[in-house]
Amino acid sequence: MKTIRASDARSWIHCPRRAWYDNYPPEGYDSIAPSEFDQLVITMGNRHEWNVKRQLEKRHQVVEAVSLEHTQALMQAGAPIIYQGKLAKDDIIGIPDFLIRHESGKYQPADAKLARSEEKREIQIQLGIYRQLLGSTLPALVFLGTGEITEIGDETNKEVEKFLTGMRAALAQPTPPSVRYSESKCKVCGYNSVCKPQFEAKGELTLLYGIDSRSVPGLEQQSIDTIRKLADADPAGIADAPYLKGLEKKQRAVLQAKSYFDDSIHQLKPVALPGGSWVHFDIETNPLTESGQEHVYLWGFLKPPYDGSAFEYVWTDTDSQDRQGWEEFLTKMEEYRRTYPDLVLAHFSGFERQKIEAYADRYAMREHPTIAWLLGDASPLFDLLEVVKECLVLPVASYGLKYICKHPKLVNFQWDDDDSGSQWSVVQYVNYLLTLVPDDRTRLKRTILTYNFDDVMATRKLEERLRQL
Repeated sequence: MKTIRASDARSWIHCPRRAWYDNYPPEGYDSIAPSEFDQLVITMGNRHEWNVKRQLEKRHQVVEAVSLEHTQALMQAGAPIIYQGKLAKDDIIGIPDFLIRHESGKYQPADAKLARSEEKREIQIQLGIYRQLLGSTLPALVFLGTGEITEIGDETNKEVEKFLTGMRAALAQPTPPSVRYSESKCKVCGYNSVCKPQFEAKGELTLLYGIDSRSVPGLEQQSIDTIRKLADADPAGIADAPYLKGLEKKQRAVLQAKSYFDDSIHQLKPVALPGGSWVHFDIETNPLTESGQEHVYLWGFLKPPYDGSAFEYVWTDTDSQDRQGWEEFLTKMEEYRRTYPDLVLAHFSGFERQKIEAYADRYAMREHPTIAWLLGDASPLFDLLEVVKECLVLPVASYGLKYICKHPKLVNFQWDDDDSGSQWSVVQYVNYLLTLVPDDRTRLKRTILTYNFDDVMATRKLEERLRQL
C-alpha cells in the first residue's frame, strides 16, 4: 500500500496525474528539479518558517523531532513546541512545521506559509490532515506571510476526505489517471514532456484555446472526441454543451480547431481601434514581499515615437517605497494627460487595470481626480487582448502576449531574452534585492528594464499588426 503524504496535496490540486507520477516516476524522472521561480518560493518559504521559529523560541522551548517515535516521546513529555514533528496513521503521514502544546495539554498543528490567506485548498488539506493524524478537535494554526495567525478547523474535513479518497483511488491504479490538458497548468509541470505528446497523439480537445474541460464530455457524446473531428464539424450541427453554448462560441471552437492544423488566422469581425496618441503600458510586480502585499516595482511606458528613447518608467527599489512609486505613477499619468489630450493608455489583459484599482483601494484614493479619470467612463485605458479575442481566432495554444507576438504569422516580435516572463522577472527582482554587489544590481535592473521594454514594444507591434487588419 502506497503512503499518502500531506504534502501530496499540492500536486493533487494541480493535477491527479502529477501526484501519481510523483509516486510512480516515469523512466528518467526519479526527481524533478524545481523551476527557478519555484526554488525561490521554496527558499523564501523556508526563510519565513525559520523566522517564525525564531519568534517562537523567544517565548517557548522549541525541540526538533527526528523521528515518529521521538515525536511521540516529546508529546508524552509535554514539550511546549515540537519542530518538524512526524505524524502517521494507517497509510497517511504528515510533518507539520510545529506542534504547539495547548493549555489543555493537547497539541495544535501549525505551519508557516508565505500565502496571504489560509483559504488556499492546499493549506486547508494539509492542516486538516495534521488535525486528523493528531485526532484533535483543536484548530490548526497558520502563520501567514502577512504576519497574521489564522485558524483552520472542521470546515476542511470534507476537502480532506475528498483528497484522501481520490489519492487512494489514483495510487491503486497501475496506470496514470485520465485527465484533461490545461496549457496554463501543464506547461509549467515537470512531467509535461511525458504527457503532452500523449495528448497530441489522441487529438485531445483541451489542447485548443477556449475549449473548457467541462465542455468536452458534451462534445464526446456527439462523437466529437478529437480536434480533427471538431475541425470537420458544422458549428450549426453541434448541440449545446456546458460552457459551449450558442452558435458564435461553436463557430469559434471549430475555427480554433482548423487553425490547429493549418496555422490559419480567422477574422470574425473588423478590428476597430481608437484614434489618439497611444502610450503602451506594462507593469512588473513582486508577490513575494515581506509585507505580504504584492508590490508593483516597475510601471513601464512606451510613448511616441515608439523607440528606445521613448521608453519611460517608474522604479522602486523595495516595497517600503510602495506608496512613493504609486504616487510617481500618478504624476506620470497627469503628465501624459496634459501632453496627450487624446491619450490612449494601451495594455494587454486586465492585469494593469486591476492593479490600479487595488492600489486605489490600498491607499484610499478612489476619489482622487486622476484615479477617477483612469477608472471612469472616459478612461484612457485600452485592453488590446479584448480586441484580439473579440475579432480574431489565432493558431496559438494560449492568447498570452508572448504566444501571439512571437508567432511568425502574427506579429513575429522576439524578446531579447527568450526565457523572460512574469515569474522570471520576479526571480530577477528578488535577486536584485538580495545582492550587495553594485555591478550585479545594475546588471539585474537593466535586464528587468529590457524585459519590460520588450513587453511594451510587443504591444506596440501588436497594435500595428491589428491596424493592418
